[in-house]
Amino acid sequence: MEIKLAKDFGGNINEKISALFVEAFGKELKIISNDSNKLTKAFLHMFVLDYFYIGIIDNEIAGMMVCTDKEHYCIKHDKKILVNNLGLVKGLLANMIFKIYFNKYPKYPVKIDEKTGSIEFVATNKKYRRMGMATLIMEYIFSLKLYEKYILEVADTNERAYNLYKKLGYKEIYRIKQRFPKQIGINYLVYMIKEMN
Repeated sequence: MEIKLAKDFGGNINEKISALFVEAFGKELKIISNDSNKLTKAFLHMFVLDYFYIGIIDNEIAGMMVCTDKEHYCIKHDKKILVNNLGLVKGLLANMIFKIYFNKYPKYPVKIDEKTGSIEFVATNKKYRRMGMATLIMEYIFSLKLYEKYILEVADTNERAYNLYKKLGYKEIYRIKQRFPKQIGINYLVYMIKEMN
């Protein structure tokens, strides 16, 4: 597997990232649309390739992960493009969701400094799941020594990811109870930090 920043790959990398994003987070995106092709096309424009680390096997994305700082976002969506691809109502809904969840400040409910990296959008292609892709990409990011600490957010219902992060040395520091747990399938958002020693 080759791991590097998405901006260093050519071709249709945005389309590949968008397809994996929709595959990985499709359950949460169903509120916008059940049509994965429509979502993939609508989201093509919004990924900031400077922060997406991707693992490629046989010209296919095996996994991806974002690493950024406390002030930069990896998603920059355009309301007009979302509306053009999803229709007025669903496009505006997608715009609102992305504003609330991906462009809020501060990013985390705990104070973080410039020595803390933010890990986001951890996703593995279903063809390569349970093969250690997320671990390989995360360890690659750690090897770059960009930050002294890393923070991430995980849903309490995503036990596999939570356990992986614990295994990689993350410690839980905070939980936020969700307002509509039955509707979104999440009871708490859990925040975890890993200190690099």
